[in-house]
Amino acid sequence: MKKIEHIGIAVKDLAAANATYKALLKTEAYKTETVESEGVSTSFFKTGESKIELLAATNADSPVAKFIEKRGEGIHHIAFAVDDIETEISRLEEEGFQLLNKTPKPGADNKLVAFLHPKSVHGVLVELCQEKGPSPTLPEGEGVN
Repeated sequence: MKKIEHIGIAVKDLAAANATYKALLKTEAYKTETVESEGVSTSFFKTGESKIELLAATNADSPVAKFIEKRGEGIHHIAFAVDDIETEISRLEEEGFQLLNKTPKPGADNKLVAFLHPKSVHGVLVELCQEKGPSPTLPEGEGVN
């Protein structure tokens, strides 16, 4: 694991949370997007070398909606940057961690992601993130989000 990639915060109202974090961090979100497969809309803020991801549910069945219903708004996950997500998944499975994803899947902010179950990480949902490279069928810098 290279570094903490970002901290994910579950919110009920993305527009309201964006306004709060814009005032707090004195900067606009550098990226917003919807991840249909996870049922979330996201915004990313950068402060120094750190990033914050705000997540709002787009449907009542999404994991973020269930998280907010059970625990309320707040820290949802900690994401770690990795160079080789498949190798890291294998290593962590061998170490006995419970995986929510045994294969990486597309995530927000041009990443491949996989999650570890909070039960195996003392109550914290951990996300592994690997930067996607540029798509071989698109010009450089136009990777798929």
